[in-house]
Amino acid sequence: MMLTEQAAVPDAALPVEGLRDHLQLGTGFGADAVQTAMLAHYLRAALAAIEARTAKALIARRFLWRVSVWRDPCGAALPLAPVAAVVSVVLRDAAGAAEPVNPSRWRLMADMHRPKLMPRGGALPTIPDGGEAEVIFDAGFGPWDAVPPDLRQAVMMLAERFHDRRGEAGFREEPALPFAVTRLIERWRTVRVLGGGR
Repeated sequence: MMLTEQAAVPDAALPVEGLRDHLQLGTGFGADAVQTAMLAHYLRAALAAIEARTAKALIARRFLWRVSVWRDPCGAALPLAPVAAVVSVVLRDAAGAAEPVNPSRWRLMADMHRPKLMPRGGALPTIPDGGEAEVIFDAGFGPWDAVPPDLRQAVMMLAERFHDRRGEAGFREEPALPFAVTRLIERWRTVRVLGGGR
């Protein structure tokens, strides 16, 4: 299984000014462009960490999911939530030849924690031996303002931590995420058993 972003979150979609306010930083000092770039960097790192821990896409964007076998042909759990739409399903054989799957053969079962690609009828289309299925889908809560407040706060707190420790060669031994951030994201975490299979 491999999951890749089709397009990264654009800089304009990042809450850079919100982080600047959160950190109580001033503006108008000639180095604003450098500071803005660094704040965007901390936000991207914090978003990635929170998304990895929760299996939630925060800011909406498009993803490509490649899978060589369905864990459950009666319904494949998608690797991220929430999913707004499944755009396409394509089967590729071992030689790489593509065969688009008609949308009449599948549907999205929306769920805040474990959305699934479901068959319309018996089972999902069979993946060729040595081949894979490519599923393109749109996931995320929407723009930054649509992200739930606790997740927004977790991102801000983690980005603040990265900012405050920017000069350290390496973090001291401590938990991967601060306790307060862990508490904020706890209700959004999904326990994964067999990747959503049976």
